[in-house]
Amino acid sequence: MNTLKDVRIGKSAKVVKLHGEGAVKRRIMDMGITKGTLVTVRKVAPLGDPIELHVRGYELSIRKADAEMIEVE
Repeated sequence: MNTLKDVRIGKSAKVVKLHGEGAVKRRIMDMGITKGTLVTVRKVAPLGDPIELHVRGYELSIRKADAEMIEVE
């Protein structure tokens, strides 16, 4: 299983499934990260947290823990 955390800088991936429950999963979906969405990794902070993404035409930063809950292909 590949997660969004494993995607290299400059590469894109398609969201396959969101793991997690309740408010955490809902928050990720509210940010526009849903099944089938194309996500591009723009930058990663020096210590790996947070990760900056390009999603649906805007820039978004998420925590590494949240990125581990997003399964991609």
